[in-house]
Amino acid sequence: MLKVATADLWDQHSAELHCADPIFRSYGNKVSFHGEITTVKLFEDNSFVRQQLTTNGKGKVMVVDGGGSFRCALVGDQLASLAIENGWEGLIINGCIRDSAMINTIEIGIRALNTCPVKSMKKNIGELDVPIRFASTLFAPGHYVYVDEDGILVSEAMITH
Repeated sequence: MLKVATADLWDQHSAELHCADPIFRSYGNKVSFHGEITTVKLFEDNSFVRQQLTTNGKGKVMVVDGGGSFRCALVGDQLASLAIENGWEGLIINGCIRDSAMINTIEIGIRALNTCPVKSMKKNIGELDVPIRFASTLFAPGHYVYVDEDGILVSEAMITH
């Protein structure tokens, strides 16, 4: 797998990349990750996040459009552990997480807007693998994302450096 800083990727492949707005906070012990994008679109209901995290995530990054809500968390320590169990490379969440102290002790990479102690609803409402847009960036299933301490870059195709 590619182990190159996003700044270096940008310097060498800027024509192929889009940089997401720097609105995310970093959670978990894994500060950099990358992979093929899979998406979940929802609002204050994390049922589909849990459902997707039970599948094999090897080589994939789950991008969750939670509508930017600060009223509840979409991922907590249990879902973060589930992501690790099933090999997910990382998560990017346009929304909040909870159990951040615990998440920060485990080998997961998460970018989220903030934290909130409130649980989400469980109504099984959402969409899987649809193009989503937030942070001035299109995240489409099958595209690739590269994440580190400097930011989030998206490309339509895998960059092999």
